[in-house]
Amino acid sequence: MIERDIANKPEENSDQRNRPNQEIDSATLGALAHLYRAEVFRSTHWRTRLDNTTNWAVVTTGIALSATFSNKDASPLPMVLVGLLVTVFLIFEARRYRYYNLFRARARLMESDLYAPMLQGRKVPWIGEWSRMLAEDYEVPHYHISLVRAAGRRLRSNYSWILAIQAIAYYGKLAIHPVELTDISQAFERAAIGPIPGNLVMLAGVAFHASWVVFAIVTLRLDTIHRERRQSPMPLP
Repeated sequence: MIERDIANKPEENSDQRNRPNQEIDSATLGALAHLYRAEVFRSTHWRTRLDNTTNWAVVTTGIALSATFSNKDASPLPMVLVGLLVTVFLIFEARRYRYYNLFRARARLMESDLYAPMLQGRKVPWIGEWSRMLAEDYEVPHYHISLVRAAGRRLRSNYSWILAIQAIAYYGKLAIHPVELTDISQAFERAAIGPIPGNLVMLAGVAFHASWVVFAIVTLRLDTIHRERRQSPMPLP
């Protein structure tokens, strides 16, 4: 057993000799490690805040569903109002996503251009593209994504499902309560909100949800164009 360990030691020493000496001294590397931990903490914090906003949207939709389907004579108005409230939550979440995107991009840059090459045994230049980009991002902080594209991402990942449930629940309510529909004119009567005719309310609902579908497709295309044309090699989260 001792002989085997002695035989393996030259190989280990050879591997260590083959590893290049890093230009980054240990003190600077320690500071970068703390910086990386800070950016991961920031991105995790904003990731949690994103989840909180989504939870608000889910809970309010659930409350609206309970109020609307609690009995057959309940008004479908809560489902209309919750659609507007979910839109507000989406805007809040898009703003939070821009912060998350900023901190996550910094952490990802250090992962891809600093730690990954070191783990692969490659030499990491201290004065390189990664350090220049990171320094510029600290000197002049700026968002890496627009509010519109951020809203599109959150819509496609989470809020499209919430809005789809809201739409199905609303039109389902009109179809079954207080009794099943026998004529389309009955749906217009049930959809009426005070002096606003039901046909206008239903038309507004169709336009509302169709606009979200168009918005999701357009922002997906904007994301694709941005990835193709972007000049900064800062990794995308």
